[in-house]
This record gives sequence, structure tokens and C-alpha cells, in this order.
Amino acid sequence: MQLAIFDLDNTLLGGDSDYLWGRYLISRGAVEHSEYESANERFMREYEQGQLDIERFLAFSLRPLANTPHKVLLEWRKDFIRQHIQPTVLPAAKALVEQHRASGHGLMIITATNRFVTEPIAELFNIPILLATAPEFVDGAFTGKYVGIPTFQQGKVQALQQWLDEEGQMTTAMHFYSDSHNDLPLLEHVDHPVAVDPDPQLTEAARERNWPIITLREGSAPTALT
Repeated sequence: MQLAIFDLDNTLLGGDSDYLWGRYLISRGAVEHSEYESANERFMREYEQGQLDIERFLAFSLRPLANTPHKVLLEWRKDFIRQHIQPTVLPAAKALVEQHRASGHGLMIITATNRFVTEPIAELFNIPILLATAPEFVDGAFTGKYVGIPTFQQGKVQALQQWLDEEGQMTTAMHFYSDSHNDLPLLEHVDHPVAVDPDPQLTEAARERNWPIITLREGSAPTALT
């Protein structure tokens, strides 16, 4: 089996779902506005610089899940997906996914953004396999903690290998699409790495390694960048 793996934020989406969810929580009054917004911006900058402390970030991003009734969270998430995620779905990204589906490849999203936020996004793309940071859920409520491997940087490689081992899957080739230099560990791990609208650090790395560089931000189909 060939496996097509996609990063989510700023790859299949024209935005960052984790960051947008934070802003949505602010708009709902679920978190203190100025303090949370400042922290949300700071964590985004740290991520872009490759300096994100994933433990600190998860403690920050999962806390609102624990402080809000699950039924309310489900209502908010539905509204969030409709208002803020569906408009960021890139037509060329959907076309890329469908190209791999038509080729009979397995389809997977692997993202550091937590599973509660990303499950309905994977459904938008009809991608059946989602590896995402898993919030702990006990007795009908989130605890503010996580379980398993945070799917960030080297953690993406570890989570993928764990999934392959648990599922007993053998792959003949793996493709991985990402925009971020934070994903270099997994890009270097797969057979066919592809940089998608890459950040400056990934652009440099992709050119050094002669990896394909494409854009999904223009038109209805993937386009090669020089």
C-alpha cells in the first residue's frame, strides 16, 4: 500500500485551525480576551520560529476544553467549522487528496492540532485516518491533559510508526505534504516528501534536497513552484 500523508494547517487549509480555534474561543467569551490572545499570538510566533514548547502549548490550548461543558463544545465546534474552517479549505488541496484517492493510496492527516478540533476537518476531506494530539476525556469531560504522543516534530514520526505497527500495515511508499520546517523529521522519513507553500526554512531545506515544491493556494489543482 502507498500512503499519502498530509499536514493540515497551512497545507490542506489556507490557515491554522489551532490558532483560529483560539480566536473563536475569545469571541465566545470562553477565555479572558487580552491574556489569551497575547498567549495565542506568542505560541504562534514560537511555532513559526521552530521554538514551540509543545508541553506548554498543550497545557494552554487544552485548558478551555476542560473548562467548558462537552455539549457546549460540540455546539461551538460545529459553528467554528462552518464559519472559520470551511472558507479556508483549498480547492487545490481537495484535488490533491482526490488524486491520491483515485490512485488507490491510503489517506492520512497527521497534525499537532488536537483531535477534538481536527476530527470534523478530516471529515471535510473524507480522509479516514487522523493522527492528532489526543485530549484526555474522562467521565464525559475533557481533563485539560493529553494522552499518547503529541504529534509534533519528531512525535509525528513516532505516532506514524506506532500506527503502522498497531495496524500491521506494510507500505510500499509514503508521501508527505507539509508547509512547515517543524515537519522536517517526517519529511526526511518518507519516500516522497513534498513542500507545500513552504515557510522560508522549509523552502531552503527543500531546495537543498531537491524536493518538489508546490502551491495549493492558486487555482483548482496543485501547481509546481520553482
